[in-house]
Amino acid sequence: MHRWARPLFTLVLALIVASLCAQAPDRGAVSGRVTLTKRVRGTALPSVAYPAARTIGRHDAAPIRETSNVVVYVRDPAYRGPLPVLRVEIRQQHETFVPRIAAVTIGSIVDFPNDDPFFHNVFSLSSAATFDLGRYPRGRTRSQTFTRPGVVKVYCQIHSHMSATILVLDHPFFTVPNDDGTYRLPLLPPGEYTVVGWHERAGERAARVRVQPGQAATVDLALPVEDSP
Repeated sequence: MHRWARPLFTLVLALIVASLCAQAPDRGAVSGRVTLTKRVRGTALPSVAYPAARTIGRHDAAPIRETSNVVVYVRDPAYRGPLPVLRVEIRQQHETFVPRIAAVTIGSIVDFPNDDPFFHNVFSLSSAATFDLGRYPRGRTRSQTFTRPGVVKVYCQIHSHMSATILVLDHPFFTVPNDDGTYRLPLLPPGEYTVVGWHERAGERAARVRVQPGQAATVDLALPVEDSP
């Protein structure tokens, strides 16, 4: 997304959320902060991805904040409303998938543009989605629609160190934290929920919360991602 487009997108999204909130005053919200903590060195973490350090090729791209690899979502909210259909991009740049993590709703489309001056491939053998988009050169884009909920691991047959993860959800109550780790899940019907913070290496941390009509509950989550000295 271009720099000038991101503030506009954020403003439009905020206006949509504000409009929906005005139409549903009985809804509540959950907000809080995700903290990436240090773990004891040598303690194994569940992982379904190759370490980022294995990435080869050019490294002159801007550093990616680690909180962008976290997804906060509500587990099993028994949602029965319409699902927004999203269209997002996971680009192939410098022999990496960018972003490495994405979250979408059922029925959404993910585009995989190739920005590198050589061929890439995109495939998955995940139970939630099995596909192979084949090999294609720079400047080409291939796409995949996701029709089942679950975790989808994506790889490149040509470059084995490349991997990405797509979380496909059957409800709209999810988000990626801001740069400072703060997040907000709006428009939740009153009730008891389990809020989950998920990271590809740390796995997940969850907390129970009660949402009251017209109020915002607070849930802070700590994910042990970084090694301690």
